[in-house]
Formats: sequence, C-alpha cells, structure tokens
Amino acid sequence: MDTSPIAVLGAGSWGTALAIQLARAGRPVLLWGRDPAQLAVCAAARRNERYLPEAVFPASLIVEPDLTRAMAVARDLLIAVPSHAFRSTLEQIASQRTAPATDHRIAWATKGFEVATGLLPHQVAREVLGAQVPVAVLSGPTFAREVGAGLPTAMTVASTDGAFAAALARSLSSPQFRAYTSPDLIGVEVGGAVKNAIAIGTGIADGMGFGANTRIALITRGLAEMSRLGIRLGAQPATFMGLAALGDLVLTCTDNQSRNRRFGLLLAAGESPAAAAAAIGQVVEGVSAARAVHTVALREGVDMPIIDVVYRILHEDLPLDAAVRQLMGRALKQEH
Repeated sequence: MDTSPIAVLGAGSWGTALAIQLARAGRPVLLWGRDPAQLAVCAAARRNERYLPEAVFPASLIVEPDLTRAMAVARDLLIAVPSHAFRSTLEQIASQRTAPATDHRIAWATKGFEVATGLLPHQVAREVLGAQVPVAVLSGPTFAREVGAGLPTAMTVASTDGAFAAALARSLSSPQFRAYTSPDLIGVEVGGAVKNAIAIGTGIADGMGFGANTRIALITRGLAEMSRLGIRLGAQPATFMGLAALGDLVLTCTDNQSRNRRFGLLLAAGESPAAAAAAIGQVVEGVSAARAVHTVALREGVDMPIIDVVYRILHEDLPLDAAVRQLMGRALKQEH
C-alpha cells in the first residue's frame, strides 16, 4: 500500500468525495481548491458543508490552500475540476513543476471533450505537460454523496502506464470501494464525455411522460452512438460494456442524483436552459458536452442523432416536440 501523500485538486463534491475515499483507504491526502475562503470553512468544519455536508473528513485528510506546498509534498496529483477548468488547472501545475518536484504523476476525474479544441482530457494534458508525465483517468458510475457515505462503489482507472493505474486502484480500494484498471484511456474518456448529454435527453423524455420504453431506447441507442464515436477515435470496443461507459450511462440517465438528468426534467417542465442551470446550482456538464461531442462527431463523420437533437435543443432552441419528431421520423435501418 502506497502511504505517500496524494493531492486532490478541486474541492467540489466529487473532489471532496475522492479525497475522503483515498484517506479512508489509507492514503494521506491534501485537498486543494481555488476558493481560499471555502477551504478555510472546510478546514474548520472538517467537512465540505457546501458540497458534501454529510461526509466527515478522515484524520489523514488535510486541507491545503497553497498549491505550491501541495505539489512539493505530493508526487501524485488528482484533478477533480469541471471540464472548462481542466486546461487552466494543468497550466497552474505546469508553471510550478520545478526541480526537485519534476516527477509528478497526474490523474484526473474530469469528464468531457474540451469545447474549444475537441480534445479529450489526456490530449489536453499532453499539450500542456508533455508526453513524459505519467497520466491516468478515473471514471465510472459514481455519485459523490454515495462515495462520501461509504456505500459500495466500483469505478475504472485507465492509463497507458500500467504501474500508475495499478497504484491508483490500490490507493482507492477498500472493503466498500473497488477500482478496476484499464489501458484504454480513449474509451474511458469518451464514455465520460458522452453520457452526460445523453442523460439530459433521457431527463427530457421522462419529464415529457414518455415512459420506461423511451428511456431504455435512449440509453441503448445512446450507447451505440458513444461506441461509434469512441471506436472511430481509437477506443477498444469492449470498454463500452464496462463501468466507465455502459455503467456510467445507465446511472446518469436513471437516477435523480444526476444533475444532467434533473436538468432535462426541468427543460421538459418548461424551464429555459439558463433557468434550469440556475435551479441546479452546480455545473451541468452535459450542456457543454452536447456542444463538444456534436462538434467532434461532425469532424469525424460519426452519426449521433440523439446527441444532435440534444445539442439543437440546448444551443439552437429546437422545440421539444420537434426534437421528438426528428428522432422518430428517421429512416428505418438495421440495428447496429
């Protein structure tokens, strides 16, 4: 068991949950975030009262407001920020990676293509940090509240560096948390990028009263779209039957802990995207994901009709009834 410190960068609900789980499993943890005032409250209360108030910090979880100090102490860094903040966080890391702390290993739990470039997170990391830094992604069907509560959970750690993936999996694993490893960075990242946009679509459908048949059709055909895009980008087909693709897709589409599903429900109730986002009160990743995935699908020539409809609802004001007609009126074809 690795007992060296690990720094979790991002003190939202998911970063906090991962920090708690790592500490619970025996790894000393430094938790850093962008808001010093919020961190001070977390340090005093020994919990994240804003994002995860039910989960008490283990003794080995230390709140660290200084990124330089965190990086000086911890070789392993785990980024848990929204996709729009991923590059800037990497740039902060790169600006402070000076001797002797030049052997950092970087992992992230961030999901989604970068909107401006259409790059997956590992491609952004390579641009910012170079190809020599070991990298990994954590993904899977996980709600922060349940991880914080210590409920049984499983997820995937993917890296082309097998030793790094195995080390992270061991650091996360405990009697109530099981981490699997994968070499398929692309497949795991595509699963995380696509599923939130599909979840908005299922939330809309459920909110319009279309029932269980429609929901499962959207999940199944959404998985087909996800797989087509991932395979085009170089992913392994088997990855899409695993935790980080099918598992995360089903979870996000069917449980109201999902912000993306709740966002879709609000749209179906007549709220505008801006009003729905305000009601959720946290980042709804599926909104930017729909735009990014739509752009990448067009670039790659991959047919993704559900993504196209969700994108047009969110970003081109397509009425919901017209969206339904567009999907149901598509030409009949063989399932694949």
